[in-house]
Amino acid sequence: MNQSAQSLFSRSYAEARQAFIAAAHGRELHVDSYLLDLPGSEGEMLATDVVLDGPEDAANLIITISGVHGVEGYPGSAIQRGLLEMGPLEQANTAVLHVHAINPWGFSWSHRTTQENVDLNRNFVDFSAPLPVNDRYSDIHNLLLPASWPPPAESEEQLRALAKVWGDKGYQCAVSLGQYRFPDGLHYGGDKPTWSNETFRTILRRYATRCQRIGSLDIHTGLGPYGYGERIFGCEFEDASLLRARDWWGDTITSVNTGSSTSVPLTGPIQAALFRECEQAEQTNICLEYGTYPQVQTVLAMRGAHWLTRFGSDDPRQCAALRQSLKDAFNPQDPWWQNEIWTQGKRVFLQAVAGINRHPS
Repeated sequence: MNQSAQSLFSRSYAEARQAFIAAAHGRELHVDSYLLDLPGSEGEMLATDVVLDGPEDAANLIITISGVHGVEGYPGSAIQRGLLEMGPLEQANTAVLHVHAINPWGFSWSHRTTQENVDLNRNFVDFSAPLPVNDRYSDIHNLLLPASWPPPAESEEQLRALAKVWGDKGYQCAVSLGQYRFPDGLHYGGDKPTWSNETFRTILRRYATRCQRIGSLDIHTGLGPYGYGERIFGCEFEDASLLRARDWWGDTITSVNTGSSTSVPLTGPIQAALFRECEQAEQTNICLEYGTYPQVQTVLAMRGAHWLTRFGSDDPRQCAALRQSLKDAFNPQDPWWQNEIWTQGKRVFLQAVAGINRHPS
């Protein structure tokens, strides 16, 4: 086992933030903190912390993003810390922008959502236009989050029946595409930009509007084979951007639009902000999605946590168990898994650095 990989992982948001800041200070890098005026689960300060590693006027910018889905922030934080501890890049025209814990409330309180109960990766839509509609989610909202927990057999049987009718991908889209009708439901996209949304846009305007090329790594967990980091294409148009992604990372690149990914198309992903705020840059963006446990297990853990938000519980043991189940589902405490996260994360990052310096036209 790789002890150094294990040492990159923290057990709480407070510990992860402290380690990230310490790694930056160890390199004498400035930490730009965006404070959220809410307490953390341990009473700690909540913040999205940003570190620019390299020149502000670099033509090439690699952006790493952790904690979009709160509780999934541990692997992303570990990778960011490890990259800082590697030292500066040799390429003088390339900088790295680490955005640590863009959803600090969810990270600290072991939620996937923001403090507004919004799935941040469904929140980057145009709220001045008609919002996307997910009719199938309306059919299963009360089945996914029934009045009692664990869910009764009847609701599970109805969900299985619909899954057979809609097919695996159709059912996955119904559940996770994104929805804007039920504020207490799964994958709720919100009715306005969240604090995390606005903060991320502010960060991009501060750091990412002068570069010529951007490569971004948005780090998630919960889908796919255990310990494998799927490289999911994250650009708006599959033209030259997809060719660049394949040049950087090879044929391992998958796409939600062609059905080759374990994920499905999302409404309002965070990459939308990159295209809106950084129109000057040629962009090559991926979501690095690490598999944990079978999808039925991760979805059930997610449903349980959302059920707790929707209905609450008078049983403190049940509350603690549901929160811990969610944390365990998206952040396995397995040295082998942790080693794979760091090994692959480092490799993908170095491939991005090499790719962005090949200056494809």
